[in-house]
Amino acid sequence: MTDLTFTSASPPGLDRAVAHCQDVTREHSKTFYLGSRFFPMAQRRAVWAVYAACRDGDDTVDELGGTAAQLGLDLWWARVQGAFAGRPGDHPIDMALAWAAREYPIPLSAFEELHEGLRMDLRGHEYHSMDDLILYCRRVAGVVGFMIAPVSGYSGGERTLHAALMLGQAMQLTNILRDVGEDLTRGRVYLPSELLAEFHVSRADLERGVVTPEYRALMRHLSALAREWYAEGRQGIPCLHGSARLAVATAARAYEGILDDLARNDFDNFGRRAHVSGPRKLLMLPQAWWELRTAAASLS
Repeated sequence: MTDLTFTSASPPGLDRAVAHCQDVTREHSKTFYLGSRFFPMAQRRAVWAVYAACRDGDDTVDELGGTAAQLGLDLWWARVQGAFAGRPGDHPIDMALAWAAREYPIPLSAFEELHEGLRMDLRGHEYHSMDDLILYCRRVAGVVGFMIAPVSGYSGGERTLHAALMLGQAMQLTNILRDVGEDLTRGRVYLPSELLAEFHVSRADLERGVVTPEYRALMRHLSALAREWYAEGRQGIPCLHGSARLAVATAARAYEGILDDLARNDFDNFGRRAHVSGPRKLLMLPQAWWELRTAAASLS
């Protein structure tokens, strides 16, 4: 760890550190990256730093195994705490996150919840009820809304933060529905056992990778829930400041498009990963803009 404490708006090496975070964001989430481009430059840099820090923790759990993953996650959490204390490590993500945390009131508590969510993956947490799944969605993605809202600037207090939480949870539930087959290869099943039983879908059914009528019904049910969360989350977007509204609306619209693609493929998420193409994302921009304009008019 270095003793560097930021005392200026542009510490040495910050440009290279932020460029690294930009590359991480662009490589791992084209949807999030597209939305980030609508932020003003300073906010954009902070959003990239936040995303890269979250991604770093997620990759530590997904790409390492056993003791190495536990040690890696402990180190990641220590690095995040060091960045928030103004003592970043040598990694460019640490430097960029330290700058972002100094410039904007990003809560460390949100990263603490993320840490707990990543530990759930590390422990091989079993999901019995919808409450288990909702808690996981909150911890690994919902709280990202708590990180981005202070960067954006917002009005509406707790109501806006709750909407940001719901939007993040909707995106995570979308991820889970998209990645059922991929998660199975890691030995993970996020679909709650109580819900599987309710829809007459077994773990063996999942492992066979066959899309049955019962499985389609389950996917429709959870897709509808995700859309409810998107709708609730969108209510807070007009309360964000400036161009952050279009940035978040664009990312949300593109992410929800994954659900559309999943449905078009008859809910087969075992051998094909649902996605939204670049051209289709661009076609969503006018829709996102119009929704924002309509929402703003209703508030005035």
